[in-house]
Amino acid sequence: MKINSADQLVVAEVPRKKPFYTSLFFQLGVAIVAGVLIGHFLPSIGSQLRPLGDGFIMLIKMIIAPLIFLVIVTGISAVGDVKAVGRLGVKALLYFTCASLFALVFGLIIGNLIQPGAGLSIDPSTLDGTAVQEKTGEAKSASEFILGIIPVSVFGAFSDNNLLQVLFFSVFFGAAVVVIGKDRCAPLLGIFDNVLELIFKIMSWVMRVAPLGAFGAMGFIIGQYGIETLGTYAKLILACYAAALLFIGILFIVAWAFARVPLWQFIKYTREEFLLALGTASTESVMPRIMTKLNNAGCSRATTGLVVPTGYSFNLDGAAIYLSISLLFLAQAFGHDLSFGQQLAALGVLLLTSKGMAGVPGSSFLALSATAAALGIFPVAGVALLLGADRLMDSMRVAVNLLGNCVATFVVAKWEGQFDRKAMKRAFAGENTLEEEPSGPIKASGEEPAEATCSHCGAAKAAQRAGALLGSPAAAPQH
Repeated sequence: MKINSADQLVVAEVPRKKPFYTSLFFQLGVAIVAGVLIGHFLPSIGSQLRPLGDGFIMLIKMIIAPLIFLVIVTGISAVGDVKAVGRLGVKALLYFTCASLFALVFGLIIGNLIQPGAGLSIDPSTLDGTAVQEKTGEAKSASEFILGIIPVSVFGAFSDNNLLQVLFFSVFFGAAVVVIGKDRCAPLLGIFDNVLELIFKIMSWVMRVAPLGAFGAMGFIIGQYGIETLGTYAKLILACYAAALLFIGILFIVAWAFARVPLWQFIKYTREEFLLALGTASTESVMPRIMTKLNNAGCSRATTGLVVPTGYSFNLDGAAIYLSISLLFLAQAFGHDLSFGQQLAALGVLLLTSKGMAGVPGSSFLALSATAAALGIFPVAGVALLLGADRLMDSMRVAVNLLGNCVATFVVAKWEGQFDRKAMKRAFAGENTLEEEPSGPIKASGEEPAEATCSHCGAAKAAQRAGALLGSPAAAPQH
């Protein structure tokens, strides 16, 4: 471009860096530390702060069901191929099964090496299983679990916030849109896109009170159970957190080997979501934002909409590690040294029970109780030994579960050819990107969608909308 005069020279204004104390990451860190201090030094007050954490999680749950429905329907319609959606679902379930099996085996290996329950010599006659019964819900059979995925009423699925039922209906709805034709359904899809943007705006408002929720949840956990509990279960806690760190290292390798995703950069990109999940001890509290950031990082909307909600029930790697280590802890605490055959049998039972009890209160206690009853290794009432340590494991389970589902989304998206590496690089570099998947048909497996081009105005509008979706001001587009 030729510049004829100094008046035509426009100097781009460098965006002013926001003060560090306005970032959500800093606010969450302060809130969590404050919650720990209140819970430790003023436990009577800390134990009363639970409504703050529960209230925040309820606000998030308020938008999860419509978010999943809208993301899946619009994502499938963008894919435009029902067979591709079915193929994506099969690949996701195959990955979930392999990942869960590996996590259970990995936990058994760590449990055998560290021996967390060795030397406790618990007397079974001193146990009372009443507390476990009060904490757990009712276990479901395999047939009940499968039939429970089918909603009796669509409105009931949304009102009960049953994510698997919402997911089931959403896939059917999206497939119907593809069969009828996007042109005929264009007015409806336009409304869905607008409503989805409204949902993300509500999410940005809810996230403003996230530090308050993290403060209440952490204050309650420390005030109710106390830091002293760490000493009682030190070896078990050490085994679980050591296994979690090693497993996260394996996830780094998987993410890079299968999808060429630098996981450390992704963690930096999603550090606010991970800190919030740790503070509230809940992965549901960050589901909307993590789905948005996975879209921004190059995963198609259809992949994110199918893999993340399904993974919340079928891909609980952190819970699987905890179950296998806890099983060995209880067996060792009662003086039983499990043989290789017994551990294989326990592995099979845990793999089945951990899937069928997703969403049931106290599911970890139910899975361990079912395994104890099936194999007769230790008294079922012995599961009560874990009551004091269970809440202290939340951070480990939440971190591994969340990161495992993110890695699953990247791997499945790459596997199905619905991963845009250029979009990932832009997101990791801090550029605002649109939350939608790249337009155009699906490429063959192994190919990456072409980078979308835009006019100057289109880029500015996209950046502005993306900033609104993420709850942050949009940066100026760069060409």
